[in-house]
Amino acid sequence: MTVSKETLDEIALSRSEYEAIVERLGREPEPLELGLFGALWSEHCGYKHTKALLRTLPSSSKRLLVAPGAENAGVIDLGDGLAVAFKIESHNHPSAIEPFEGAATGVGGIIRDIFAMGARPIALLNSLRFGQPDNARTRYLLNGVIGGISSYGNCIGIPDVGGEIFFSDAYKGNPLVNAMCIGLIEDGKMASASAKEPGDLLLLVGADTGRDGIHGASGLASRSFEDQAEMRSAVQVGNPFLEKVLIEACLEALDLPGVVGLQDCGAAGITSAAIEMAERSGMGLKLLIDEVPRREEGMTPYEVMLSESQERMLLAVTPGKEGPVLDLFEKWDLDATIIGEFELGENVRIFDNGVELTSTPVIILTDAPEYKFISVKPEWLTVLQNADLSAVPVPSESPASVLLKMLAAPNIASRFPIFRQYDYHVQTNTVVEPGGDAAVLRLKGSKRGIALSTDCNGRICYLDPEVGTAIAVAEACRNLSVTGAVPVALTDGLNFGNPETPDVQFQLNESIAGMSRAAEAFGIPIVSGNASMYNQSAGKDIYPTPIIGSLGLLEDVEKHSTAGFKSKGDVIVLLGTDSVWDDIDGLAGSEYLDFIHRKVEGQPKLDLELEIRTQAACREAIASGLVASAHDVSDGGVAIAIAESAVIGGIGATITEGPGDRWDAAMFGESQSRILLSVSQENLKKLEAVTGFSNVPMTVIGTVGGDSLSFGDSISVPLAEADNAWKNGFSLATSD
Repeated sequence: MTVSKETLDEIALSRSEYEAIVERLGREPEPLELGLFGALWSEHCGYKHTKALLRTLPSSSKRLLVAPGAENAGVIDLGDGLAVAFKIESHNHPSAIEPFEGAATGVGGIIRDIFAMGARPIALLNSLRFGQPDNARTRYLLNGVIGGISSYGNCIGIPDVGGEIFFSDAYKGNPLVNAMCIGLIEDGKMASASAKEPGDLLLLVGADTGRDGIHGASGLASRSFEDQAEMRSAVQVGNPFLEKVLIEACLEALDLPGVVGLQDCGAAGITSAAIEMAERSGMGLKLLIDEVPRREEGMTPYEVMLSESQERMLLAVTPGKEGPVLDLFEKWDLDATIIGEFELGENVRIFDNGVELTSTPVIILTDAPEYKFISVKPEWLTVLQNADLSAVPVPSESPASVLLKMLAAPNIASRFPIFRQYDYHVQTNTVVEPGGDAAVLRLKGSKRGIALSTDCNGRICYLDPEVGTAIAVAEACRNLSVTGAVPVALTDGLNFGNPETPDVQFQLNESIAGMSRAAEAFGIPIVSGNASMYNQSAGKDIYPTPIIGSLGLLEDVEKHSTAGFKSKGDVIVLLGTDSVWDDIDGLAGSEYLDFIHRKVEGQPKLDLELEIRTQAACREAIASGLVASAHDVSDGGVAIAIAESAVIGGIGATITEGPGDRWDAAMFGESQSRILLSVSQENLKKLEAVTGFSNVPMTVIGTVGGDSLSFGDSISVPLAEADNAWKNGFSLATSD
């Protein structure tokens, strides 16, 4: 019997995909089987439009312990018996429908990916995108998402130490909620999501299974959505207190001799978790679906298999050694139930009360189609890139007035109203708090530390996906370098529109190429990631937003730098340029051009060789104790970077040279590879020696001191006014 279009639409399979299933099976699939295919062949689980591209990303490093895609997260060796697991994941569509639960369960899911590796979660970051905050629905989504993130992280006791947020109407109908988690692995105690031998038992531990989240992977994450009301049942509900206990129980269980595998029950629930474990193990699997504990009456096998109820894990346990494992979970007051066993063969066999419902080859279930496409640059993009930026009018307002406006802009103003809701000191490892370029954490028992950041400017990626994504990599690394940390690994969160359209296919191809080019230039691997497609509403795609999460290593955590100016009389220096001010080309894709003129146009540029040399010189100067402060020049340009360093440090600055006639481009242009430093007079010569040896341009632009920001003879802004604009701009923008 031919399946209906309505059924295929519900599970996000195309007619051609259904026909491929029939051909591979040699028969029509059973209804339950079709649900399994819908989940495992979904964009969210199967990566149909991205896996060919993802294979091109650099993933080799002497530090790499777990390669991308091999397990739940990538793992990097830090030496001295320490390693870190880290990854970024999205929960975009659920957060658009139920912002609190969508964001909260996104945090819960990424945490489970990390402790499934045997890692103790030590930090969270988030990367968020919304429409403009003067919109009532945006404020509703924003408050719900921030509430969900803070509630889950605070309750579970993991510090939320950083991240970023960006506002644009490109995300008005489809916000982006990406969560990143970092976990610490000690003494090589790394777990694998696989069984070892036929006969190994499959245990389900944690929460009971309900109907929440059914079709989450296929229905929400793998197609465009318009009618949000009918999709609310696909949004999961989280319980952070249960997950806290689950973390402790699972990490303790890994020390038991019978526990050989650990897997998160995430997207597509038991379906993806169990079947992917079988695939990794090279075995078949017998599932006893009637053994699954349920919190709702009358659940069908289909509902049990596809439920995405939260706070559940799967364990592979050696037969005969399950007793201590069951006792341990009972001690933690958690359900632990044997729901199957791994077996010789190639099929997953699902039983209900002794009756075999399905028997399906694992490899067919997990081998989703792989789509390749030809990338053609759209004509509209060429028009935007060739725009004459010199035709942009200079504002009639004074430079001082525009500077204060820019400091209060939603994309520049202080994020303190957000991160004050997070507990970022829990676990007592936080050395550099949220609000700077990157977070810094100490590694207990060691003098070393790690730095963490997320970054991506979707507006620049929209104007040039290849260059824009390379810039995202460069800036994520620059955020680490200005703390003194050496970038060692990256994770990516790919957020794109409908991958079936030519424009998005072009964006995907170019973006992955730019990511690969930049990561190879830096010589660091991309160890994990996530792809979220079909981010669109009312037929309009979001900006291409390939978020980059970065991890850096500090050999001595005490030798780090922060963004704020420190002492009166220090010299202000720009690395990466021999000019104080920017030029007209720097306006391409800039915050100034969008915020003041409502234009998104121009050709972004990046000199990767200059970028890498500049960052290396910055790190060397910090490690040598030459630097009082260091700050990335990015959104808003050099004038904003100077103002931020002044406000954070509570001390003014005088810039010797004025910005000239095109003061707007000079002050607010966003040319790349620039770092703002302050150094003492006695260290200036030593810094010049470092930059000269590294062939890095450098220019002295002014001095720290006073109670104002002065640019040349004609522009002066009281520090108190700049402080008020930056610190209160965001809260004013989001108030009713």
